[in-house]
Amino acid sequence: MNIEKKRLLIYLGLAFGMAWLVFFVFILTGHTWSGSTPELMSLVSLGMLAPTAAHIITRKITGEGFRLSGKDSMMLGIDLKGKKWLFFLVAVILPVIYATLGDIIIWLSCPEAFGITDVRPFVAITYPLLAVVSGVVLSFAALGEELGWRGYMMPKLIELIGMPKAIITGGIIWGLWHAPLTCVGHNYGMDYPGFPYVGIILMCLMCMALGTVLTYVTIKTGSIWPAAFMHAINNSSPSVMVVFMNHDVKIPIWIHALSNIPLILLAVLCFSLMMKKKEQTR
Repeated sequence: MNIEKKRLLIYLGLAFGMAWLVFFVFILTGHTWSGSTPELMSLVSLGMLAPTAAHIITRKITGEGFRLSGKDSMMLGIDLKGKKWLFFLVAVILPVIYATLGDIIIWLSCPEAFGITDVRPFVAITYPLLAVVSGVVLSFAALGEELGWRGYMMPKLIELIGMPKAIITGGIIWGLWHAPLTCVGHNYGMDYPGFPYVGIILMCLMCMALGTVLTYVTIKTGSIWPAAFMHAINNSSPSVMVVFMNHDVKIPIWIHALSNIPLILLAVLCFSLMMKKKEQTR
């Protein structure tokens, strides 16, 4: 067996095994995503550290070493030379843009989900900034995922099967990794046609799109930090529309799917740029 394939399989076994063990503790205690307590959410956050733990353990088992930067490294270094600093900035700003555009699609498709009018203008204006700051400061759990997915899995997949297949395969793997949580209501709830299979499929598609953008900023900087920041800000719901949302209104799952269109378009752009760069380096 190819040594890189063997390393990847060891990593995936550990990443899934450790995370799903924690996730199933969450599930088997009878909790759902909407009814979770802060303590149990902390338990789920612990599961999000599994990809990093798997990365470190795999490197130890396979003797790959622990270089912080450069080829075949953990990509923990930060290099702001040239125009690389721009991609750190882009990684912070992009989630605000595509999340807001996605929520505008929800508003146009389901206007009854919005309309709370007692929001102070200052709160509405500053909410995205607070989401960005909190996302960067509290990016520990997101770093736990990105050091594994973008810092280890994606380089292996790209080397083994090429960029296009790696993007698809990586997205499916990442989406399926979330499957236990999707089954208890993560992202889409539990009251929709085709539960939980439709939710798992949509999660895989979303992970393909988001994973493409995260892979792009990682490749452009040679560091997983921009991806960690972007992932954390994405999770913090940075859209200004959130403050006007009526959370008592059930948004149909097909509208949730449509809200990913801005992210998908961004992913297509990033994929095109990566493929163009690859052609130029041949």
